Amino acid sequence: MREKKPKNLVLALGSAGTLVASLIAGAVAAPAATADSRHTQDREALGAAVAAARAAHHGIDWQDCPADWGLAKPIQCGWVSVPVDYAHPHGKQIKLAVDRIGNTGTKKDRQGALVYNPGGPGGSGMRFPTRVTSKNPLWTNVSKAYDFVGFDPRGVGHSAPLSCVDPQEFVKAPKADPVPDTEADKRAQRKLAREYAEGCGERSGAMLPYMTTPNTARDLDVIRAALGEKKLNYLGVSYGTYLGAVYGTLFPGHLRRMIVDSVVNPDRDNIWYQANLGQDVAFEGRWKDWENWVAANDAAFHLGTTRAAVQDKWLKLRATAKKHPLGGVVGPAELLSFFQSAPYYDSSWVPVASVFSKYVAGDTQALIDAAAPDLSDTAGNASTENGNAVYTAVECADAKWPTDWKTWDRDNTRLNRDYPFLTWSNAWMNLPCATWPAKQHTPVEVTTHRGLPPVLIVQSTRDAATPYEGAVSLHKRFKNSRLITERDAGSHGVTGLVNPCINDRVDAYLLKGQLDRSDVTCAPHATPKP
Repeated sequence: MREKKPKNLVLALGSAGTLVASLIAGAVAAPAATADSRHTQDREALGAAVAAARAAHHGIDWQDCPADWGLAKPIQCGWVSVPVDYAHPHGKQIKLAVDRIGNTGTKKDRQGALVYNPGGPGGSGMRFPTRVTSKNPLWTNVSKAYDFVGFDPRGVGHSAPLSCVDPQEFVKAPKADPVPDTEADKRAQRKLAREYAEGCGERSGAMLPYMTTPNTARDLDVIRAALGEKKLNYLGVSYGTYLGAVYGTLFPGHLRRMIVDSVVNPDRDNIWYQANLGQDVAFEGRWKDWENWVAANDAAFHLGTTRAAVQDKWLKLRATAKKHPLGGVVGPAELLSFFQSAPYYDSSWVPVASVFSKYVAGDTQALIDAAAPDLSDTAGNASTENGNAVYTAVECADAKWPTDWKTWDRDNTRLNRDYPFLTWSNAWMNLPCATWPAKQHTPVEVTTHRGLPPVLIVQSTRDAATPYEGAVSLHKRFKNSRLITERDAGSHGVTGLVNPCINDRVDAYLLKGQLDRSDVTCAPHATPKP
């Protein structure tokens, strides 16, 4: 699941010899539904081994990063070539952008490379080395032992980027209210979803059949080989946890240490239609958490002393913007894109409440500035459109989606009655998968295979984007894993927050390979203060 949904939703609106033999030993194909699919997976496993062997031979030509990438020295950048289709490893290749910063300790301290994926699908990990250059205190100890390595996954950023629509058109506002009032509203949204899917096919069709999580996991193994690492150290957040779960299933013997933080439920039946329905329920709960916090801090925000009072002001704002979009550009869809950052991240609680407070006090411009698209930011808009394209491409390709509109209408109408905050917006964002113009695959059966090391799982109980059940599910599937639960908290991405109960255990695992004898429950991190 996206670590943050796009700010402006378009629908209301990503010759080997013995070396190959040794590499492929760790590549376990997922159970196949048919003999044909099993044959394809065997070929892909062999192709991944061929590509990894080739990458290990070539390595990475590290250079200063291009000036317009915003990654200053001593961060270095390079490229890793991977096949578009692993069943044909000598066929068409694309280049993946990677970057790194070396470990800050001594040669003796070094334990290898730590590779990061922030989620999405569609998120770039290229900012990961800046945790070292910015001297982020949470990562000081780990950076002494590890090179920090980021990458743009296939289709993302600098790595053969996908596009589904002109970026400037993608961000234009105001968009239609995602909550339909009539059947005509639904027909209009369905038309937009179908046109978006068609646009993906027209602009990026050649890549769409291969934009799967298993292929990105294979890419990850090629990056490991190119780095000269026998085994991968990996940190994945949000969708990055699903990428890690699939990698651990396909390449269990290639893993050294792995932390997954804010976990997608990898159950095949959950990927991806049910996962998005589950988000709708969890977002409603976390939205209420934020409203309760706003009410408890009424002295600062003056938005009401009860959750009901805060909710009433939200509904009034929404109705006002629906009737007359603020500044001509901020309607309900744009409001939702801005306000939903609060249930995503605690770091957004104060900024979102402050802007809301200013609006209620009469300052409309602050909200317009925060929620409206910036058409002058062409680079940012291109990045936003690309992120949404990859998100859609990966989720649509990973699994088969309902094609019958009656199923979508029934499920989302029912959910919207009790969980109205995100339900219809999420539905329209994913509806292109109902008319997707490329092959949809069967998800990997995530499970433990021989060689899988103990995995550290970190999860908060009230996470909106990746509900808690996902961590429990992966914990059951990965034997010898350990689960750290942050109770009564819900900020998405736990390892980036100050909570010594968690931070110390992350350090102990990455630096010493130490895990608690049993699962651990931690008290929540500090609540934001106005």
